[in-house]
Order: sequence, then C-alpha cells, then structure tokens
Amino acid sequence: MPDLQALVTSIHADLAPRFGAGNVADYIPPLAHVDPRKFALAVVTPEGETFAAGDADEPFSIQSISKVFTLTLALGRLGERVWDRVGREPSGDPFNSIVQLEHEQGRPRNPFINAGAIVVADMVLAGHTPREAIGEVLRFVRFLATDDDIAIDEAVARAEKATGDRNFALAHFMHGFGRLTRPVDHVLGLYFHHCAIAMTARQLARAGLFLAAGGRDPLTGARVVAPARARRLNALMLTCGHYDGSGEFAFRVGLPGKSGVGGGILAVAPGRASIAVWSPGLNAVGNSLLGSEALEMLAARAGWSIFGG
Repeated sequence: MPDLQALVTSIHADLAPRFGAGNVADYIPPLAHVDPRKFALAVVTPEGETFAAGDADEPFSIQSISKVFTLTLALGRLGERVWDRVGREPSGDPFNSIVQLEHEQGRPRNPFINAGAIVVADMVLAGHTPREAIGEVLRFVRFLATDDDIAIDEAVARAEKATGDRNFALAHFMHGFGRLTRPVDHVLGLYFHHCAIAMTARQLARAGLFLAAGGRDPLTGARVVAPARARRLNALMLTCGHYDGSGEFAFRVGLPGKSGVGGGILAVAPGRASIAVWSPGLNAVGNSLLGSEALEMLAARAGWSIFGG
C-alpha cells in the first residue's frame, strides 16, 4: 500500500497553483457563488483509515453524485425491473439533452443522465409522499456515511426548482410517453432535493466505501448490496458517470466515478479505497476540471487503475 497521506498531500500541493481553474455552474445561483478556489481530496480505505487534504471538511452540493445513491435504493426496491424503464448505455450527449428521448420513445439511455435519474426518482417515490421519499434518501446517505449531520441545502433545492426548466421539460416529455407513474411536480420535488444534499469530501468518500468493498460496509459489516450489484453499479459509473466525458475519464483515470456539477466526484478503487474530490470549476462537459486531474494523478501514482498499473 502506498503512503496515501503523502500522495494526497502531494497532489494538493501540485494542483495548488491552479486552484480556481474551470467554470463554476452559474446556472444554479447558489453554485455560482461558491469560491472556485476551493479544493478537497479524501480517501477512505476498507480498513477505516482516512487520508485528506484541502477543504475536506467543508460541505458542498453533491448534485448528480446523489444519483448513485437513488439508483441503489431503486435497485433494492425493484431489482432488475429497473432496467425495463431505463437503459444502461452511455449517452454521448449532454446530461440534460432531450434529443435521445425523442428517438427512443422517452426511455432514458442510462440512470445517470438527468432524464434517467428523474425516472429513478419516480421509482423511489412510488408508495411515498415526496416528503417521505426525500427522508428515505437522506436517511440512506446518512447510513452509508455513518453521519447524521448530513443535510439537504434547502436554498439549493429552491434554486434547482426555479431554474429547472429543462428538467421540467424532460419530465413532462417522459410523462407523455408514460415513462413516469407519479405527478411531474412530485417526482421533480424529490429529484431537486436529492441533488441538493450537501456533504464534505470526507463524508462522501465514506458513503461510497461499500462500492469499494463488494457491496458491504467493511467498517460496520452491514451488507448494502450484493457483490454482483456492486460490480454493476461500478460498471455504470465507469461507462456513464461523467456524461459525454465518461470515455475520457475512463481513459485518463481508469476508475469508476460519478461527477456532479457542484464540482464533486466520487470515485472507486475496488478493493482499495473510496475517493472523493471537490473543485468547483468545471470543464466543457460539466465535470470538475481539477478534480478529474487529481484523480488521474492519484490513480497513476498509486497504481489503482482497474486496467492495470
């Protein structure tokens, strides 16, 4: 095992001259006002050790990273029936594109683009009021992170709704094809709120640890998902977790990962660690610019690429 604290510290130092690179997600007002020079990197191992640098204890909006957790919940509830309503293929289009829905009769290409995550939210909502479903998602994330202090940033949730015209369009379009079973405003209420969960890099890395340990929380012993399901979640993160930048991320980093427009990325080194990075400046396809570079550096220096050292 490499000296992980030294690695994390060196990556932070190497990237420090470039803190602030990229463009924050200015279409969501609260995210537009986040200091672009913030940077955090946290690594949690199955042995329970945590290695961190930078702003690893400052909460940020995890945005689309939350889709990993809602998909896990939906699979736990519906099993393989999830795939009757959403695909498993990379999209090749921006995360909020409506183009493929037109050609594919409202069935989203994968659960990590916005349309797919809205369908997953509809699945999680079934049998619940929006408030109950929001509470279920939040409790699940707290359970994974073993931290009851994790909360939803209500200001971000309100801003998501106020600026969510494209998501409303996607949802109504899919509703017209019969792909949603609940009222659009209820489904989007859950969607906007789970995207507005705020977590620190340390908490996020801890929450993803079950994916690095075959579906089991190695610190509590709790079985979150079966090993086969953990493998498939990781596969989806690798192929679809960075929207139309997923291939580039797999090429450069070689780890399953899920990004969010808040500048966070959750990455998994199977059997070795769960990793969270936060740098608010985004690249041209909506993924953290320096966060992606930090993970590329970590995977290379630690020899953690799933494709070999």
